[in-house]
Amino acid sequence: MTDPVRVLIVDDSEDQLQLLRTYFERAGCVVSVAGTAKDAMLAWDESQPELTVIDLVLPGMDGWELAAHLRSQHPDCAIAITSVLGEEHYPEGHVVLPKPVTNSQVRHALTQTVPRWKAA
Repeated sequence: MTDPVRVLIVDDSEDQLQLLRTYFERAGCVVSVAGTAKDAMLAWDESQPELTVIDLVLPGMDGWELAAHLRSQHPDCAIAITSVLGEEHYPEGHVVLPKPVTNSQVRHALTQTVPRWKAA
């Protein structure tokens, strides 16, 4: 049996964080969470996720800056962007998970970003 996919979710909304966590855990992933970009960078080093889900509107360092930082420091990690903002505001080159996120969108993001993921 292969190891579960590791996912880091970064969102300052507790409700959104728990919703995303539930969807990814139901998909068979091991999930780490962070409420700020600073916490996300620490959690990234500890969990080494294959997919990082980043909300754009975060306190302190925003999601655009965090995505750029992770892309430069960890180019092999896939990034999915989530936000209530229109998709025209999302940084290019990442999978998008517009809010409200659905279970099928999460599964599609996993299929696109982590080829070894198999639907549970």
